Amino acid sequence: MPNNILISPSILSADFADLGAEVRAIDAAGADMIHIDVMDGHYVPNLTIGPMVVKALKPHTEKPFDVHLMIAPADPLIQAFIDAGADYVSVHPDAGPHLHRTLQAIKAGGAKAGLVLNPGTHPDVVDPVIDELDLILVMSVNPGFGGQSFISSQLDKIKILADKIKASGRDIILEVDGGVNPVTSQQCIAAGATALVAGSAVFKGTGSYSENIAALRHQSMATSKVA
Repeated sequence: MPNNILISPSILSADFADLGAEVRAIDAAGADMIHIDVMDGHYVPNLTIGPMVVKALKPHTEKPFDVHLMIAPADPLIQAFIDAGADYVSVHPDAGPHLHRTLQAIKAGGAKAGLVLNPGTHPDVVDPVIDELDLILVMSVNPGFGGQSFISSQLDKIKILADKIKASGRDIILEVDGGVNPVTSQQCIAAGATALVAGSAVFKGTGSYSENIAALRHQSMATSKVA
């Protein structure tokens, strides 16, 4: 089990009227990455932000930008998000006609490539492209909105993907997004996750941002020690 679990707070749950300050706050509170959910109102039933906002936020932190593209087609906007400051760009396998080419385009553009699996996506989708991946993101809710409840059936998928990553011998982050809190984080880490995306649990939790992030880390550390 990993000893260092990455925490990537999702700014989808932040105060959109003051995003720069929110990014600085979670940076200071101990975030490892900044998770940015990009939605187009087409691939998912919501509309969020574009490259201009990502570019505006970049000077507020030196932490990596973990950009999740919930858009289709994804290819035409990949380079724009990389130019705006995305360090990781993650796409869905059905967000374009040629997944392998899309992942290659992300890497050629200078970012690290991620693949996102929705709750209904079979884990074997990673097999033909695992050599191109730096990150695999398991959605433990259906994408499109924050604040949803964790879908526990995804824990088996996390285990399967953890085994695939181990067999590949590659250093691939296994990230989980959706309904992650100090309770479900323990289940995710036990299943093999190495990174957690948390929106509501960080920005709308009972404590300060640093306390909320620490609560996720506490569960992660406890699980690692038990393992």
